[in-house]
Amino acid sequence: MVTRRTVLGAAAGLGIGLGVGTGLGGALPAAAAAAPGGFPDYRFLGVAFDKNALAYNPTGELIFPCIRGTAGRVPNALGRYYLYYAPHDAPGGICLAYGDHLYERFTEYRGNPIVTRNWAPHYTVSHISSPHVMWNDDVNEMWLYFHGENTTTRLARSKNGIDFTYDKVVLSTSMLYPGATEASYARVFRHDLPAVGGRYVMLFMINDTTNRRSIGWGWSRDGRDWTFSQTPLIRPQDVGVQNISGPHLVKRGGSAYVIYHCNKEAGGTLLITEVGNGFTRRDHLGVFHTPLSGAPDNGRCAAPSFGTEGGVEYMFYEAGERLSGAIAVARAV
Repeated sequence: MVTRRTVLGAAAGLGIGLGVGTGLGGALPAAAAAAPGGFPDYRFLGVAFDKNALAYNPTGELIFPCIRGTAGRVPNALGRYYLYYAPHDAPGGICLAYGDHLYERFTEYRGNPIVTRNWAPHYTVSHISSPHVMWNDDVNEMWLYFHGENTTTRLARSKNGIDFTYDKVVLSTSMLYPGATEASYARVFRHDLPAVGGRYVMLFMINDTTNRRSIGWGWSRDGRDWTFSQTPLIRPQDVGVQNISGPHLVKRGGSAYVIYHCNKEAGGTLLITEVGNGFTRRDHLGVFHTPLSGAPDNGRCAAPSFGTEGGVEYMFYEAGERLSGAIAVARAV
């Protein structure tokens, strides 16, 4: 049996959750197992929806799920949970699905894509992708971070999680060290860094002229204006692989960790590094989760997003080859 390693009670500020059941078609988890740092494992349940039945899926591949709860946040929401995702290849497009339970199949929003590659007068690009939505308690809004082109990460804002207003560019390669060629796949989390006056942390992928992808990071007081470290937070050579990407911040036992994926040639696994609450540690703990050898993972899992309900933990993730991926769901055991 191949299991999914994940964080019990680790989803930083998600406020989302699940009930008991197996509506996705998988078997109920049976026994717990220890993962690095004492985290539990995960077992695959099913896919969030049938990607081949979607009204909008122009490229046949989907990436970068982000799950968010709507209760107490979005009036008259379509469901208790909103699942954001996107194709990567052109034209991309930020998409939405919704549901009342994370263990059941989600329903595609018929207005997809909710954000496109053309948003006059703000930008026209070949594609947009990698949606990360953060509920911002400061302003009671859903904040959407997404990339397009690969050099640029942007912010849009919404009261209902569907209709977004463009805000600004929040990250570009020009803000990073010389030689940076990509700045994308960003996720933003509410996390205090008193030493630098930060209240939010951004994690993202950097590519550079060496063609090795690292995890970058930055901090902000308001989630709009950012200071970025000119040194990667985690380099692929630090963990013995060629490329790493798709970082997610999780918290457990009074410390902070980053979960991210490595290239398929290095195992296609999710890895975990403890960075501590002040982001001063670099304790590489090894494999957090191993992909299924068969469908839908086919040897690769990536870009996790976490949620809980009733004390049950779930992980949504990108399953399969990068250009043929689906959105899968696993449950802590």
